[in-house]
Parts: sequence; structure tokens; C-alpha cells
Amino acid sequence: MPTESPQYRSLNNPSKVLIGFVIPFVFLFSTSAWGGGTWLYEAGTPDVGTANAGRAAHAKDASTAGGNPAGMTRLDRSQLLTAIQPLLVRVKFNVDKGTTHSGGGGGDAGDLVPTAGIFYVHNVTQNLKLGITAASYFGLGLDYGNNWAGRYYVQDVELLTFAINPVVAYRITDWLSVGGGFSIVKSNLLQRVGINNLLPFLSDGQLKVEDDDLGYGGNLGILVEPREGTRFGLTYRSEVELDFKDVASRRGTGPLLNAATRLSGLAGSRADMKMIIPQEVMFSGYHDLTDRLAIMGNVGWQENSEFGKTNVSISSTISRSLTADRNFDDSWHFAIGCQYRIAAPWLYSLGLAYDTSVVDRADRTPDAPFDRQLRYGTGIQYDWNEDVTLGFAYEYIDAGEAAINQYKGPLAGRLVGDYKTNEIHVFALNLIWKF
Repeated sequence: MPTESPQYRSLNNPSKVLIGFVIPFVFLFSTSAWGGGTWLYEAGTPDVGTANAGRAAHAKDASTAGGNPAGMTRLDRSQLLTAIQPLLVRVKFNVDKGTTHSGGGGGDAGDLVPTAGIFYVHNVTQNLKLGITAASYFGLGLDYGNNWAGRYYVQDVELLTFAINPVVAYRITDWLSVGGGFSIVKSNLLQRVGINNLLPFLSDGQLKVEDDDLGYGGNLGILVEPREGTRFGLTYRSEVELDFKDVASRRGTGPLLNAATRLSGLAGSRADMKMIIPQEVMFSGYHDLTDRLAIMGNVGWQENSEFGKTNVSISSTISRSLTADRNFDDSWHFAIGCQYRIAAPWLYSLGLAYDTSVVDRADRTPDAPFDRQLRYGTGIQYDWNEDVTLGFAYEYIDAGEAAINQYKGPLAGRLVGDYKTNEIHVFALNLIWKF
């Protein structure tokens, strides 16, 4: 039996004759609005070198304003950290037997994605700190082209976010600090998907949706320092709701589908898509084993089950609203790392992280081709002088084979295969200035 992709919880459509045409159009709005979405811990900061292990407990530089704002109380001076972080994304799909349509795997759907971050902490008093961060923390993009085997699932899709996060921190006692702030998230969505015109002598049509939105959230952090050289951090980042509205741009559709959309009321209708960037909780520890060697680690949780649900409203006379559930699971994050002071100006970092998969083979789609994720990080920092530190880090993200066996109705057909190449290379350059 074919595996049904979304679970339609509410659908007002009295015309049963047109369901075979209406549902595929509605599905186009809901299935691709994820941009290959993955949680980006990486922001070009020094903890890229530990695969982000100890993120909520490091509290060594201005990047703690984003990792755990409570950690700002450990900085004795104002600091500015600037980071540049190119991401090289490589995604290649291998088509397996059972796939309905021809066209191959679409080549390398990845690209070079430039990202950057700025982190600032202002020293008000010894116990009171103000900070602000500006960086991307969720999204990615994929482009398979117009003629690959899964073109009726997605051709290209991009969901990018950029957040500004003002924060404040206060040291309550010698061993306890708290911090928090709010986030303003700018998001951009672009998606294109092919439309099967049914008639063999007609080429494919295409549906395009493009919009941007502002979302709002917040974050909280606690830092506990039971003894010198040992600290624990706990952070919470709230969910952010995004709402994309657009009249879908449709071109190249044949007479049958044109007639179906006119009769169903979908022609010229506006799509209202609501999605949620998931909330996150992270616990981190840091401990100095010696004057030169420190170890650190993370345990984290993200509510990706909410990210897998999207509310879609169509302003038409036939189809009104639905909730598409992509059966995503909540995910867990684990990381361990170390830092070693090679000599007075040099600090070496190394780390490993593991994130569980959010979806299984029967529910995974090519717009979000991520399986379990393994992160391998390494980096080096050099103290130019007492005020300036330069850093470079590299991280390799292995996103797994991400096998797909998905059926999306008679128009899109079945897509079967996996990703032998599914990886992200992260290059982080950063500069810390203390003043």
C-alpha cells in the first residue's frame, strides 16, 4: 500500500470528483516549506571547534551572549566578536528502483552558503552585563533543478532565518548567574515544485511560492559555578511562529489542471502557511582537568515534532484549511569536546556531536533530506595580544544516508532512493576584541 505523506485533519471540500486534483495542489503548499531545515548551532564562533560541545557553559568570550546569556557575567571587560562562516553544502540523491518518474538524482543540490555573526557584550558593572547578537540559526537551501526524478516533490527550496537577540545577565551570587532576552527573527521562503500535466505531449508546469516574515521569541539561561574551573549551563530558546502568505505563481499547466483549479476555486487563491521553528533546551558542562586541558559536553532537545506540522489555509470557494503532519519526531543532541593550551598564545579545540534523526524513511521528503547528524569539529585560537584573539575552526557535518520511500499521489508518484553524499562543511573565522 502507498504511504500517505500528510495527515489531513480538517478539509472542507464538498466536490469529491475534484479531490484528485485539488489535494495535489494543496499539498504543494505544505510539503516544501522547510528549506532542508536543520538546526544550525554553528555561528562562526570558537565553539565550532568543539562541535559546539560546552556551548551553554563555555562563557569565555562574547559568543556566550548567544550560547548562554548568563555566561556574560564571567567577562571582566566589554567584548566584540565578529565571525564569517561559509557553509559548503553537498547533497546528491541516488534514485532507486521503484521510483515513478525518470530524470535522475538532480546532481549536487547543495551550494556555498555565506553566513556571519556579530556578538557584543557591554560591561555595565561587575555583576550586570548587556549584550546583543545578530546571526542565522535555522535553515538551509537546496536546488535539484527542474527535471530530476523528484521534481513533483520539490525543484528548489530555500528557508533562511536571521535573528537579532538583545540579552541581559546578572550575577546573583558568586556561583549563580541568570540571563535572558528576546529575539526578532527575519525569515525568507522560496520554493518551486513541478506540476505533472498528465498529458504526455505537454511539458511540466511549475508552482512558485515566495514570501518573508518576522517572528518573535525569547531565550533564558542559567550558569552555575560550584567551584573554580567547573561550571554548568542550562538554556532555553522558545519556539518562533512564522506565517508566509502568497498567491502562488503557476505557469505551464495544461488544460485539465487549469480546469480543475478553476472549478475548485484554487485559481488565484492566496496560501497562508504557518510553521514553527522549534523550541530548544540545552544543558552543558565545562571542567578544567589541568591548567592546560579542559573537557566539556552537551545534552540538548529540540521539539521538531512541532516543526513537522504546518497549518495551511487556502482562500478559495472549495478548500479552506488543513493541517499537514509530516510525522517528525523530537530530536536529541549530544556532544563532547576538549580544549588544550598548546602554548601561551595557542588554544586547540576538538569535539564530536550526535543529533538523532527527526523522521524515518517512509515520511522523509527531499526538501528536508537529513537523517541522524554527526558533527566533527576542530579549531585553533591565537591570542594576538591581551585585547585581540584570532580564531579558525572547521566542522564536518555528516547528515546520513537519509533514505526515502515516499508516495504522494498519482501526479507526483513514488520517489525511492538515498543520499550517498549528504554533508556540510563549515569554515569559521572569528575575531575577538576586548576593551
